[in-house]
Amino acid sequence: MLERLSPPWLSRDLSLLFAQRALRSLTQAYLIIIVPIYLARLGFSAVQLGLLFAASSLWSAVLTAAVGLLADRYGRKPLLIFMALLTAAGALIFAIASSFAVLLAAGALSTLGRGGGAGSGGAFGPYYPAEQALIADKSSDRDRTAVLGGLSFVGVLTGAIGSLIALIPTALQSLRGVSLLEGDRVLFILTAVLGIVMAAVILPVHERSPQRRPATGAMGLRARLSPRTRSVVLRSTITNLTNGLAVGFLGPFIVYWFLVRFGAGGAEQGLLFFFVNLVAAPANLFSARLARRLGEVNAIVVTRLLSVVLLAALPLMPTFLLAAVLYLLRTITTSVSVPIRQSYVVGIVVPAERASAAGLSSLPSQVAMSLTPTLAGYTIESISLALPLEAAAALQAINAALFYLLFRDIKPPEEEPPGAKSHES
Repeated sequence: MLERLSPPWLSRDLSLLFAQRALRSLTQAYLIIIVPIYLARLGFSAVQLGLLFAASSLWSAVLTAAVGLLADRYGRKPLLIFMALLTAAGALIFAIASSFAVLLAAGALSTLGRGGGAGSGGAFGPYYPAEQALIADKSSDRDRTAVLGGLSFVGVLTGAIGSLIALIPTALQSLRGVSLLEGDRVLFILTAVLGIVMAAVILPVHERSPQRRPATGAMGLRARLSPRTRSVVLRSTITNLTNGLAVGFLGPFIVYWFLVRFGAGGAEQGLLFFFVNLVAAPANLFSARLARRLGEVNAIVVTRLLSVVLLAALPLMPTFLLAAVLYLLRTITTSVSVPIRQSYVVGIVVPAERASAAGLSSLPSQVAMSLTPTLAGYTIESISLALPLEAAAALQAINAALFYLLFRDIKPPEEEPPGAKSHES
C-alpha cells in the first residue's frame, strides 16, 4: 500500500535524507521562535539580539562556503553528520548558559535559531550545499524539481509540528509551575538529542566516492571550477547580496516584531507558525508544475515579486490577526519558489561541482546577512519598528529584477531542446 502511495523516484537513500530534513525542520521551526524570545527573557536588548544574529550569519557564511568546497572533495554525507552534531553541541550550551558572551559564541558557531523562517522547511543553512548536492545526485533532471518540492513539503509540514513545540514552555508553566526560562531550556535539551538522531539517520545513506579535482589555495579549499560554474557563481553573487541584506533585516526579527508590535509571545507565535507551515506545505508540491508552466527563472521571479508586495504591506496591518493572514500569504509565495530555485542552481552547473556551487553561491547572501541585523536592531529601538520590514521588501524587489536580468538566458537541462549540449562536464 505504501509503495503505491510513494512517488516512483523515492529511493531508500532519498527517504533517509527526507527523514533528516524532517528532523532538522522540526527543530528549526521552534528554535526560530524560542531563541529570540529566550534572549529577550534573559534581558538582552534588540541591539544585542542583532549582534548575536550578525555573528551567527558571519560564521554561517564561512561554514557554508567550507561545506560546499569540502563536500565536493571529500563527500557530502560526512559534512551533514558534522553539522548535525554541531547543532547538538550549540543547543546543549544554550540549555546550561546564560552569559551573553557564551551564548553569542555558541549561537554563532552552531547557527542555532537560523534556518529561513516559516515556510522554508529547513531549506537554508550551512548544511545546504551538501544536502542539495546529495539530493540532486540521487535524482534525474526530469524529477529533480519534484524531488526538491517533496523535500520542502516534508520539511514545511514537520515545521508546522515544530512550531507547536514552541508552546511547551507555556504549557509547562501552566501545568507544572515551571518558569518560562526553564521551559525554553527543555527545548534546547530536546534539540541536542535530535541533533544526535539526525547524525544517526544519515549514516546508512550510500554515497559514491567524490570525483576529486585538482585544488589550489590553503588546504586545498579553493577548488578549480569549470567556466560554466564560475559564471553561475558570479551571477549568484550579485543577486544573493541583495537577498542576504533583505533576510538580515527580516529573518531574525520577524518574531521580535510580532512580539513588540502586538505583544504576541511564544504561545501565540507558535500557533501562528503552525498554521503558516501547515497551509504553506502543499504549495511545495506544485513547484514542479509551476516551473514547467512558466519556466524556472520566470517562476522564481513572479513568486518573489508577489512576496515583495505582501511584505511591504505587512507593517500597515492594524491587528495581529490581519498581520498573521498577510504573513501566511507571503509565506506561501516564498515557499513555492524554494525548491524551484534550489533545483535551478544545481541543474545549471556541472554535477561534480554542485556542492561547491551551492556553497559559493550562498556565501554572499550569508555575508550580507551578517551586515544588517545589528542595524535592524538599532532601527527598531531608535527609529521605526516597521522600517526593517520595508527595507527588506525593497531589497527583495531589486533581487527579483537582478535575477531575471542575469539568469533569463540560462536554461536548466530539462528546459533545453533535445540534443542540446549537456552540463555534465
